[in-house]
Amino acid sequence: MSVNYPSAIIRRGLVHSLRFELAAILSIGVAFPVAMLAVIEGRLSSNAIGAVAWAQQSAVLNSILGVIVCACASLAILRRLRLFPGVAVAKSILPVAAMMFGALVAVITFFRLEHSNKLIIICFFSVVIARFGITALRSRSKGVVYALVPGGQVDLVIELSSAPVLLLSEPNLAALPDCAIVADLHADLEPKWERFLAEAAISGRPIYHFKQVWEAETGRVQIDHLSENSFGALVPSFAYQKIKRTVDVAISALLLPAILPVVAVCALAIKMDSGGPVFFRQRRMGFRGREFFVLKLRTMTEGHIGNDRDLSITQEGDKSITRVGGFLRRTRLDELPQVFNVLRGEMSWIGPRPEAVSLSQWYENQIAFYRYRHIVRPGITGWAQVNQGHVTNVDEVNRKLQYDFYYIKNLSYWIDGIIILKTIKVIISGFGSK
Repeated sequence: MSVNYPSAIIRRGLVHSLRFELAAILSIGVAFPVAMLAVIEGRLSSNAIGAVAWAQQSAVLNSILGVIVCACASLAILRRLRLFPGVAVAKSILPVAAMMFGALVAVITFFRLEHSNKLIIICFFSVVIARFGITALRSRSKGVVYALVPGGQVDLVIELSSAPVLLLSEPNLAALPDCAIVADLHADLEPKWERFLAEAAISGRPIYHFKQVWEAETGRVQIDHLSENSFGALVPSFAYQKIKRTVDVAISALLLPAILPVVAVCALAIKMDSGGPVFFRQRRMGFRGREFFVLKLRTMTEGHIGNDRDLSITQEGDKSITRVGGFLRRTRLDELPQVFNVLRGEMSWIGPRPEAVSLSQWYENQIAFYRYRHIVRPGITGWAQVNQGHVTNVDEVNRKLQYDFYYIKNLSYWIDGIIILKTIKVIISGFGSK
């Protein structure tokens, strides 16, 4: 039995392979710039021997080795990033490449190694161009394809617009192109589809439960009931949380000298713009359900301690936001004083946003298991903030909670790294501010 699949789906395998990516990065990003510079050096010295002599210099060899490591490291990081939801790989190329080549420069400087600045700079831009080219090819091939086994709730995956789907009509594994198989593994499937899944598993095909795909593509967790089956484990990794706390303190201590002058300038602008205190303190619900006072720069003409639920919700175009306050909110500079909350252990740099106590109590009455989000330290920035922004009603809070639970379920340095990159974009664009 033959099944006709779209040709674009069948041809997509090459540009997604590691071999293609590695070959493109090393040839365009490293080999081509080295050959080009060797030709230039040969012409400058008027003979081919000059090009060979240039290539054999220790400075050149050190630089070539360094850029190869940087190219491969950036390749590995970006391949891992594309497995995470909500991440536009194209927007991560420049920061990741800059981070890798920056580390190379730091190593060269620390160990005082001979190197070629010209070669490193040209290879940096070549690697970035090659990476953008690969990403452009992949965007045309539509990324991973999901082959859906009919039955159960797989229709939820069909509704997703972030990835192409292929609804299977016949259980024919031999005719199936390179793709991931998705099924509702909790549904009562027909025997022919059960046999199809068993054969697919034996052959090494990737098989996913539809909820895994929905979470991966939306960056949210469906909230049906609080159970180990939904979250993998009710308690996130204690080891990583301890490491994260150490990193929080170290980063806060390093950034404090730079943050204090910025806060001082903002404080002066607040005093000149409107009367009242510079700082704003409010009772928030924190780690393990403990209350604390969050510290922010004042952005409104009137503040409150956090006991009034209605006052705790900032609406679009709120007239009480001052002129300077609007700028501080768009740029997130009003959050800088929370570095002291981080140092005190009440907050982290990254985590679910702490809500005012009155709002938190209200949400707990309206949404089942809302309190579970307090199992990790609240953050200055977080997964919900960079994906959804400000919320004003219970329906939006429920969606935000799905983002928060996704972060808790996937708590790791990888998702924290993604949030940092997306936070930079949020600060520049002003996304989600009120």
